Amino acid sequence: MRATVINAPRDIRVEEVPDAAIKESGDAVVRVVLACICGSDLWAYRGESPRQPGQRIGHEFLGVVEETGSEVAGLKAGDLVVAPFVWSDGTCEHCVEGLTTSCPAGGFWGSVGSDGGQGEAVRVPFAEATLVKLPAEAASDERLLTALLSLSDVLGTGHHAAVGAGVKPGSRVAVVGDGAVGLCGVLAARRLGAERIIALGRHTVRTDIARKFGATDIVAERGDAAVEAVRELTGGKGAHAVIEAVGTEQSMRTAVGITRDGGAIGYVGVPHGSGTGLDLGIMFNRNIALRGGVAPVRTYIPELLPDVLDGTIDPSPVFDLTVGLEGVPGGYAAMDDRTALKTLVKL
Repeated sequence: MRATVINAPRDIRVEEVPDAAIKESGDAVVRVVLACICGSDLWAYRGESPRQPGQRIGHEFLGVVEETGSEVAGLKAGDLVVAPFVWSDGTCEHCVEGLTTSCPAGGFWGSVGSDGGQGEAVRVPFAEATLVKLPAEAASDERLLTALLSLSDVLGTGHHAAVGAGVKPGSRVAVVGDGAVGLCGVLAARRLGAERIIALGRHTVRTDIARKFGATDIVAERGDAAVEAVRELTGGKGAHAVIEAVGTEQSMRTAVGITRDGGAIGYVGVPHGSGTGLDLGIMFNRNIALRGGVAPVRTYIPELLPDVLDGTIDPSPVFDLTVGLEGVPGGYAAMDDRTALKTLVKL
């Protein structure tokens, strides 16, 4: 089969690899229909996250079950399914508590020895616990299918940030980061009832999506100027809830600076750069809480799925470039130079 591999920084290729195949009785093989490129994939692409030459890449996909292991009873060939970006067994203490990303038996698509989502098929361990079945009729609705793909990562991750930040009806929210996750954070904040949503971003195409998703204000400044602008918009107090969706030292400093005393930051930006940007003394003195991390999107899918199916929320606009599998290297390049927000891979 054909799949995407990374050989070195900025060296993404689509190559022949061994076919995805059942190895354990709880496995399934899923033929990929839609996949995509994540902003976090760019850290490997840029050489900021180490990868082995020839390692698979990609962790977001939905598709059709082709084959199941002997112990898989709840799925069958032909089922349309979406996969969260981490597989999990569904039975360990962490899974039972909803923290599926900490499952000791779990793992990330594209990790060494596993299939990546940007390929023709994927072997899925713990298929019944990991995969979520979708309505068959969704396969004929291109917009809906694209929206459902967001459940594999960015929508659930944006929701995780909003939950971590304590977004609730009537709250004032600020979102640091205008990538797909930040934009989904705007969408999540609106869904949870935020009264005012301030999106920080300077790219018009992205801030237009933010407004469509529910942002009431846009702040284009960065650093201290951004902090000053958000505080001016909030009567000098800052936001009750801040979503940090970038992961750099500057973005975290900005998040702390725009959080009101007693507020909280929900952070989901994959940390990278020279430091965390955290001053625990400031956070202690101002009673600022910090929650977040790797989003357990498998836990959130059942909650978010009905709203995507009925159109209450539509995250599909974050996908602004569509390529076939052979076009994946160009999709990485487009996202790297910011001519694309998020690349959809249609197989």
